[in-house]
Amino acid sequence: RGKEIGAIFQEPLTSLNPLFKVSDQLVETIRTHLDLTETQARTRAVDLLKEVGIPSAQERIDHYPHQFSGGMRQRVVIGLALCAEPRLIIADEPTTALDVSIQAQIIELLKRLCREHQTAVMLITHDMGVIAETADRVAVMYAGRIAEVGLVHDVVLHAKHPYTHGLMGSIPAVGHDVDALTQIEGSMPRLTEIPPGCSFNPRCPKVFDRCRVERPDLMPIEASYAACWLFDGNRQEVAAGE
Repeated sequence: RGKEIGAIFQEPLTSLNPLFKVSDQLVETIRTHLDLTETQARTRAVDLLKEVGIPSAQERIDHYPHQFSGGMRQRVVIGLALCAEPRLIIADEPTTALDVSIQAQIIELLKRLCREHQTAVMLITHDMGVIAETADRVAVMYAGRIAEVGLVHDVVLHAKHPYTHGLMGSIPAVGHDVDALTQIEGSMPRLTEIPPGCSFNPRCPKVFDRCRVERPDLMPIEASYAACWLFDGNRQEVAAGE
């Protein structure tokens, strides 16, 4: 899958090999997946560094990772992910280690490259602002499973799952004067100690008996899908029999 899927990791200083020059790492990856000579691969590597915004790419390509700033290292990693012209890029918290101004530049770069290369990006992040700014669809996960999935606009503005609703309520909104933000009581369970039924049930403000014994699958609700018994068509009958 190496040619079809590229990866951008959270901390570029640890995802790049510190003992090799950037040129070695780019050329090796390009030649592994594409039928190019050493010279052709180096030319492509320089072009990639230029495309991701590395100034003086012809000279910087022979530098070691520690000679780049955090934002520039992340640009190198993005270039590395694009080397083999993948159909999908998995970006795991690509802006977490960067300051806010550099974050915005990296996100804009990812969006531009996605458009120009016709590459899909699966962005893994806890930053809802980044999600709202970049994604078309979003899947909200809790304890290793998808709790809700849908178009970003629908999930952010009209959250269905109680966990998603709590997440949205915990984000301060400009122009709204509130005494306190929403707080989700309790803490995330360890993945080795997930409770029976819905994994969110110990913290859910809308929990009822079925939630504690039966795990829900994703169910269609308006334009989204949510793994919650609140949206089961038979809920009223179940509730009436309790």
